[in-house]
Amino acid sequence: MNEFWMMVIGLGMAFHGLLILWVGGLPRALTRGESPTAPPGTPEAFGLFWLDQYSYIGLVLTIVGLGLVSGGYLS
Repeated sequence: MNEFWMMVIGLGMAFHGLLILWVGGLPRALTRGESPTAPPGTPEAFGLFWLDQYSYIGLVLTIVGLGLVSGGYLS
């Protein structure tokens, strides 16, 4: 029964993480080419910072969720 809940929670985490990545994309540090920049202290720089944080949250949720699913499947 424990494996079932690991898989359920993992699928939910992976789903939410993938939705975040769909909206926010990958973080700028992980993409190729020119990444947008803005002068420090501007509202645009603040927006880019939070978009990166949002993308990292989505990436972590996806990786941890898939790890839980595989852990529940292999147990």
